[in-house]
Order: sequence, then structure tokens, then C-alpha cells
Amino acid sequence: MTSTDQLSPTSTSGRSLRREIGLIGLMWASVGSIIGSGWLYGAQKAVVVAGPAAIISWIVGAIAIALLALVHAELGGMFPVAGGTARYPHYVFGGFAGMSFGWFSWIQAATVAPIEVEAMIGYAGYFSWAKGFLHADGTLTASGFVVAVLLMAVFVAVNFLGVKVLAHTNSAATWWKIFIPLLAIFVISATHFHGSNFTSHGFAPFGAKGVLAAISTSGIIFALLGFEQAIQLAGESRNPKRDIPRAVLGSVAIGSLIYLMLQVSFIGALPGSSFANGWAHLAYKGIEGPWAGLASVVGLGWLALVLRLDAIISPAGTGLIYTTSTSRISFGLARNGYAPQGYSKTDARGVPWVGLITSFTVGVICFLPFPSWQTLVSFITSASVLMYAGAPLAYGALRKQLPDRERPYRLPFGQVVAPLSFVVASLIIYWAGWDTLWRLGVAILIGYLVLAISAWDAASKGLANAPKPDWKSAQWLPVYLIGLGVVSWQGGFGVGAQGHIGLWYDIAIITAFSLAIYYWAVKVALKPEEIERNIAEVEVVDEGGH
Repeated sequence: MTSTDQLSPTSTSGRSLRREIGLIGLMWASVGSIIGSGWLYGAQKAVVVAGPAAIISWIVGAIAIALLALVHAELGGMFPVAGGTARYPHYVFGGFAGMSFGWFSWIQAATVAPIEVEAMIGYAGYFSWAKGFLHADGTLTASGFVVAVLLMAVFVAVNFLGVKVLAHTNSAATWWKIFIPLLAIFVISATHFHGSNFTSHGFAPFGAKGVLAAISTSGIIFALLGFEQAIQLAGESRNPKRDIPRAVLGSVAIGSLIYLMLQVSFIGALPGSSFANGWAHLAYKGIEGPWAGLASVVGLGWLALVLRLDAIISPAGTGLIYTTSTSRISFGLARNGYAPQGYSKTDARGVPWVGLITSFTVGVICFLPFPSWQTLVSFITSASVLMYAGAPLAYGALRKQLPDRERPYRLPFGQVVAPLSFVVASLIIYWAGWDTLWRLGVAILIGYLVLAISAWDAASKGLANAPKPDWKSAQWLPVYLIGLGVVSWQGGFGVGAQGHIGLWYDIAIITAFSLAIYYWAVKVALKPEEIERNIAEVEVVDEGGH
């Protein structure tokens, strides 16, 4: 039985995704993911870690994400398929690499929605009707758990209505999510802005290490994540080759500009007494909800109320779109033979319903007590950037192996941007710290076990899309993962790090190591005919729904 017979829209096992989303829907999917709970906390968390130099942290973070987005824009135009982020390494490095990056992609997407639900519940705690939803340590009470499950169920229900309804729902929410931060920037900056705040206690009181640490640990990268949502929905785009690059780059530009203005506005509006004891001890009434608390302190009670309402709407929009993303990634993994074939099934509306049910189940599991919300956010950040790191490698191999293939968007200076973006991704992962990376390592091992069982099952049944390991073309991957872990362990970022490698030396080591991995990966990539075969296997399956 061919893969088309098995997965085509006319077969009994499933239907194909519908192509119904235009440029605005795609861009708003990414912007809606970028503007989530990150804007409500990012400015405050960053200034505590880096001082006013957090502005530099945001600029560096935005450049890093833009580099990765540029690479993704070319790949997204070349391969407008559902769950594209999880498929690029599969095309050029084969089964083991594809399975690995697919798992990185899935785990970060699957855990964002429940975190946003917890954020919604936490922000709602200001209101009397929601005070009983959380314990003192921030974990859900019994009633809070019920509410969390119901909110996850709402996300899933909207997805079951089909992608057109989803795009309209998220577009409306995103207009609101962009308007409210801009309102806060304008009103607070116009009425309360003190230029002396940027220098009175030192612009960079914690030095370069504070600036770099803020990028990965204070929520900056987490806040900027999300541009890949347009790529995940590529299989449902009306004109993907034109719209995917525009949506990706446009969403990064919009998100980065909003976050940078928020940081400047936040620092300038703070009363001097709030950081009299230094930026590390920033304190004012209501700081647990930084922007709403600041609005109250400076006498803008009406704005504080609006911001508290937004603190429910913004995370809801992000959770909604990540629920979508998780089901599309599992759809792509199943098409590649890495996940059980049931995940490739779609209902009459073209919705991958098995993946949605799994998203709901994982979300409920994630509501069980974790050490802290911030620890899980840091974990997701590292998994996300590790997922993004596969794209520059695939890009470099495709430019070498398939230089003449059609590229609706061709990245200028791509042979420089791609290795640079891979280095930057590695540094972001490293700056997350050892206490985050060892947990990520455990999750990777669990993923390998689960996905290996699925791949073995597909092979034992003789399925046409049973993946080949292609160990030779992925020989660099375990070296990369272990190498990053060793440098992190011996470096100076995060709890438990040994501190044997000093600042700047660690950056030089990560840079050299990453460049070696990049060119090694490009050198051992699959042959052109093997890459074309992998691409064709996916395109034949997806073509049925065009």
C-alpha cells in the first residue's frame, strides 16, 4: 500500500487539511502567539536581571529571533506543508534527525497552552471570585484544576470548529492583544516618564552577564517565540509560497517593536522609590501583576483594570493557537512515520482530531504541580530554540544539495546568516543555564523512547512511511546535544553549573563548537536524490487537499 493510499483524503483513514487561511490569518497566528503572557511579565523580569540594560537584551533577542525567522521564511516558502518546522531536518538528514527535531517541536508546543491557562488563572486571582483557584505556592487548588481543565477544553472546542473559525477567532483576539500594549505604552509614557531612571542606579549594574542571562532566563526569548505558527499552518494557507515569508517576517517585526517600546516605557514610568535598593530588589504595590500594578501606583486605576482583563485575553489567545500548533505537529510526525498513524486522521472539517485530544490530555497532566511556573517557561524556551536550530542546518544542506530548487523567497547572504543563526541559537540554549538543560536532556531521552517505539511499530507493520534512521547523516546530532550539556555543566550559567569556564571563554567555545557542528552536518547530509525522495513522499500525501 502506498503512502497516498494510506493517508489520502479519499481513504477511510483520514482526510486532508483545508487551505483556507490568507496572509492576515497567518500573520495574526504568529503575532497572536508572540503577544501572550510574555508582555505582561517580560519587562519587569528583564529589568531585575539586567537593569535598564535590559533594552540591549531585547535588541539582541530580537536580532537572534529575526535571524532564525529569516531562515524559516525561505524554508516555509519552499515547503508549505503542515507542521513544517518538524519536517525540515527529516528532509535533509533523514529519520533520526527528523524524529529528534519533531520531538523538540512537539514538546514545546504541547506545554505552552497549559502554562498560559495557569497564567490566566494567576492573573485572575486579583478578582475576589478567583482567589481560591491557587495555593500559596502557586499550584492549582481543586477548584482551580477544574477551571484549568475547562479552559483547555474551550481551546480544543474552538479548534474542532475548523481552521476558518479558528483564524477568525484568533484574528479578533490579536487585534485586542496589540491594541492594549500600545495603549499602555502611550498612556503611561505620556503621563509618567522619568529619563533619569535609566542612569540613576547605573545603566548596566550587572554587567554583560546580566544582559546575556536576561535574554534566556527572564522571559525575553519566551516572549518573542511564536513566529513559527504561520509555518505550522502552511498546509492550510491559500497562497503559502507568497504569504508564509511575509507572515513570518512581519510577525517578528511587529512583536519585537512592541516589546522594545514596552521595556522603555516600563523603566521610564517606575517611581524612584521602587528601585531605591537597586534593580535586583525592584518592589512596588501590585508587582505580582507588573503592568497593572504600575498603572495603579501612578494613579491610572482605569488602565489597571483594562490590563487585568487583558491578562486573561492575551494568554487565552496564545493558548488557543498553541493548541492548534500541537495537533498540526503531531499530524506532520505521523505523516513522517514517527508518531502513530492515528495522528494523521482528520475529521470532516479537516481538523486533526486525535492530535487535539492528545493536546488536551497533556495539558491536563501539565496542571499537576511543577516546581515553578518560571522553571517550566525556561524549559519551554530551551526546547523551542533547540527546535529552531534544526532549520539553519537544513537550510545549509539544501543550498548545497539542491541549489536550483525553486525558492519563492531567497534569503540574501544566506550562507552567512544560516551558520550565524545556528551559533546564536546554541548560545541562547546555553544561557538558559544548567538547571534547565539537564531537565531538557531527560525530556529528550523520554521522547526518544516514545518515538522509537512508534517508528519500530511502523516498520514492523511494513507501512510505506516507516522511517529510515539514516544514522550516517545524523551522526553530528548526539555530539551536539552532549557537547552543549557538558559546556553548560562546566560553565557559569544556572544553578548547579561548575563555573570552570569563564564568561567570554564559554561564548568562544560555544561559537567554535556550533560552527564545527554546522559544517559537519552540511557535509554529511543526505544526497540530493534522497532529499528529493523525502520531499516527494510528503508532497504526494499533502497534495490531495490542495
